[in-house]
Amino acid sequence: MDTENLIKGGEFLIKETDANDVFIPEEFDEEQLMIAQTCDDFLETEIFPILDRIDAQEPGLMRSLIQKAGELGLLGISVPEQYEGFEQSFVTSMLASAAMGAGYSFSVAYSAHTGIGTLPIVYYGNEDQKQRYLAKLATGEWAAAYCLTEPNAGSDANSGKSKAVLSEDGKHYILNGQKMWITNGGFADVFTVFAKIDNDRVHSAFIVESKYDGVIINPEEKKMGIKGSSTVQLFFNDVKVPVENLLGKRGEGFRIALNILHMGRIKLGGTILGAAKRAITQSVNYANERKQFGVFISSFGAIKSKIAEQIIKTWVTESAVYRVSKNIDDLIAQNIEQGMEKPKATIEGIAAYAIEAAALKVFGSESLDYVVDEYVQVLGGMGFSAETNADRAYRDSRINRIFEGTNEINRLLVTDITIKKALKTGFDVVRYANSIVRELNEEEPQVDPNDYFAVKRHDIGNFKKVALLLMGVLSDKYQRKFLEEQEILMNISDVIMMVYGTESAMLRAEKLQSMKGEKATGIYKDILNVYVYDSSALINKAAKDAVNAFVEGDELQIMHDRIDYFTRLAPYNTKDARRRIAEKAIEENTYYL
Repeated sequence: MDTENLIKGGEFLIKETDANDVFIPEEFDEEQLMIAQTCDDFLETEIFPILDRIDAQEPGLMRSLIQKAGELGLLGISVPEQYEGFEQSFVTSMLASAAMGAGYSFSVAYSAHTGIGTLPIVYYGNEDQKQRYLAKLATGEWAAAYCLTEPNAGSDANSGKSKAVLSEDGKHYILNGQKMWITNGGFADVFTVFAKIDNDRVHSAFIVESKYDGVIINPEEKKMGIKGSSTVQLFFNDVKVPVENLLGKRGEGFRIALNILHMGRIKLGGTILGAAKRAITQSVNYANERKQFGVFISSFGAIKSKIAEQIIKTWVTESAVYRVSKNIDDLIAQNIEQGMEKPKATIEGIAAYAIEAAALKVFGSESLDYVVDEYVQVLGGMGFSAETNADRAYRDSRINRIFEGTNEINRLLVTDITIKKALKTGFDVVRYANSIVRELNEEEPQVDPNDYFAVKRHDIGNFKKVALLLMGVLSDKYQRKFLEEQEILMNISDVIMMVYGTESAMLRAEKLQSMKGEKATGIYKDILNVYVYDSSALINKAAKDAVNAFVEGDELQIMHDRIDYFTRLAPYNTKDARRRIAEKAIEENTYYL
């Protein structure tokens, strides 16, 4: 592994990435594709035929489906081999998550079990805890859930009131508290529960079995979507938790929760891919069957535009997801080479990409919301009817903007972590902003207009300069108080996310050209062209909205001029490009990328 070229979290803003150093989905090997096919086959045979039964929460059904997935090895992809798992790479685990993402409510149960349910024990459990629990979780003999949220502790998770007190004999922690919105809570055998020991300021984490006396499981919540997913409140009334079930160290719970959330956010960005691709395929299928005015509606430009935009958002999200997944794998390998144990190397590798994790959570969830909304629209009245899966896809998608921290929280995190990391690591955003201003007074290097990717790299490089300028000016003006300016932080976050999306799409297209040749990459360039062109306008507005809020007088006009300069692109015919993107899908009657 060439660690010299490893771009660490947030560094994409100040460093160029070589296309040869990124991983793209077209590089999956045979074993990885077999895992994805197993997931697809499982959904086709076990999930899709019984979606109504799942949504009706037929007693025992979801639990039995989790067990069936375990029997096929689909629950142990990230679990070490000595505990009945397969210990695959992060990229491979993301591929499985993406495939299972098409499974509506089941995908939520699957993700909660394999991710936030099982991985705290994988990463933080001691050998005894791993021996006792991981094989059961990997095989589906037991199901897992994660208990963090409380009635008055949502985004501010550390304000939770659950308490644990050591018993007089020192053998148990006596746990009392309430947890809510617990996915899989109605049937899970084991919970990771966060509570404060005595008067500690921060949480500790405990492994709690559902059979322990004092564990009270409330009835299932009634929800807008993901109706088949178990979601309950839990009460812990003087629950005696063996001291050997303290997960990690005392007071380490908040760090465990935070790091598991980083993982969950990145995984959510991947999970939406399966749902999006299925929705696009069904949109195309219907458009190729429905006639109006004597012709199939797939021939209408308005429909083509919708299908194309569904494809663009999904393809760009996918490009970003596997780019950062491979970065994580590479950093894990580097950490191990430097002497870290595998669990610590993994959690440190994931945590290093907290910026990208928050960005992908927002980017992916909002992309899927667009895709399913237009899925309903393409189907028209049938989309609004419960006869099709469009209404289910639409309702199920909405939770993703709330899961793993709301999108508002994650937008704030993108900018907050970027600025704080910059200050901590010596990447001074004020210094970079000042250097960008100085460059404006110098003659700009010429870019060969015939070198397609050089032009795109130049344009995206200018987008990065907008983000750096905004963070530099904000940091200079507000110093450490910038966190109080949430609206501005969210504007800057949108710019950062579009930078990451455009660059990820460019790198994938460039690598595909090196693999397939220029003639075979026309559609990929169409997608990239449209996305970069649209992003330039969105970046321009987000950046101006930001500076309008805290810059005044002549300086404001100067900032506007700089933003216009860095977001100026050559005119481009997006209509024809969208038609080409959509017509390929219409011809093949499926999502084809």
